[in-house]
Amino acid sequence: MKATPTLIPDVLLVEPDVFGDARGFFYESWNQRRFDEAVGREVRFVQDNHSLSARNVLRGLHYQVRQPQGKLVRVTAGEVYDVAVDLRRSSPTFGRWVGERLSAENRRMFWIPEGFAHGFVVLSETAEFLYKATDYYAPEHDRALLWNDPDLGIEWPHRGAPLLKPRDAAGTPLASAETFP
Repeated sequence: MKATPTLIPDVLLVEPDVFGDARGFFYESWNQRRFDEAVGREVRFVQDNHSLSARNVLRGLHYQVRQPQGKLVRVTAGEVYDVAVDLRRSSPTFGRWVGERLSAENRRMFWIPEGFAHGFVVLSETAEFLYKATDYYAPEHDRALLWNDPDLGIEWPHRGAPLLKPRDAAGTPLASAETFP
């Protein structure tokens, strides 16, 4: 497994070692010891989530103000553009974002630690998205950062209007969002 820091060093692009031949491929999608070494600390996941979405569905930007979730995300069918926004006020990268294309073909994963908002838009006809979370979903603490906040300037690569859940369409701009210390 190769873990590469992004422009926000705490967010990592994780690429598994893939072994392929005429029969297909094999890769280890999760290894606790190797992941902890890559991240530089022990990470405990408590929940796995799996979604199916159609082209131009945009989910996010979500985060929990209490019980924050670190997420290890990947795509098993299709392609998405995945985004993490730093919401840690004490961080030198507060308010900045990074994005990566994740697909079944490239098998990349994205490690988004606690203290970040997260979202993705589907670029293929459909996409299956899986992620591990470090804390349980807590709807009372769930928040949505405005996906198209001009202060963030996220360069979403979708074509046409995204398909949004009403709460995501009405997300909170960074300037008035609840953030982390």
